Amino acid sequence: MTPIRLLLVDDDPLVRTGLALMMGGAEDIEIVGEAADGTEVEELVGRTRPDVVLMDIRMPSVDGLAATRLLRARADAPQVVVLTTFHADEQVLRALRAGAAGFVLKDTAPAEIVDAVRRVAAGEPVLSPAVTRQLMRHAAGTAADSRRSRARERLAELGDREREVAVLVGRGLANAQIAAELFMSVATVKTHVSRILAKLGLNNRVQIALLAYDAGLLDEDGR
Repeated sequence: MTPIRLLLVDDDPLVRTGLALMMGGAEDIEIVGEAADGTEVEELVGRTRPDVVLMDIRMPSVDGLAATRLLRARADAPQVVVLTTFHADEQVLRALRAGAAGFVLKDTAPAEIVDAVRRVAAGEPVLSPAVTRQLMRHAAGTAADSRRSRARERLAELGDREREVAVLVGRGLANAQIAAELFMSVATVKTHVSRILAKLGLNNRVQIALLAYDAGLLDEDGR
C-alpha cells in the first residue's frame, strides 16, 4: 500500500514534534515535511507533493486560512485539515469555506487525529454532523439574509435530485445512508455528489453542507 504523504504545518516546534511522533507510529502515513509558517507551505507542497496537509490556523506571518486558500487554488491541491484550539472558532469556519476538508482540535486523542488524516486522504470530510451543525450555527450573523439569497441562487443550478442529495450531505449522511434514503445506488450518489461539486465550483462535501445551510435547506421548514 502506498503511504499517505503528510505535511505538518505549525509554528510551535513542540506541537510539530508531538504530531511527528504520533504519525510516525502509523505504517500507512509518511511525513514528507514540516513548516513553521504559512509562508513556507506553497514551496514545500510543490517540492514534497503531500496528499494531506495538517495545518495550524494561527501563525505569525501567513496564517493557516490564507495558506489553505492558496493551496486549494492549485491544480494539484492536497487535502487540508486545519488544527485549532477552539471548536467554534470563526477562523476555522472561514478555513472550511476556503476549501479545507475539516478540522481537528489540538487536544483530540492521537488515534483520532491519525484516523482524520486517513479519512481525508480517502476523500471523506473530518467533521461529525454535530460539529458541522455547531460551526454552521456559529456562522449565522447579520449577513445571514444576503448569504441565504446568494446560496439559493447558486443551488438553483442543481436538478431536483442533486438538490436532495445536497441536503442529505448537509445533514451529515454518508453515501450509503443517502442511497438508502433516496432509494438509489451508492455509485449514483457518488455521481450526484461529483456533479454538485463541479456545477457549483466547490472543493468538498463540507462546502456542500455549508451552502445547503446558508440556503436554509437544513431548517426543519426549509424549502
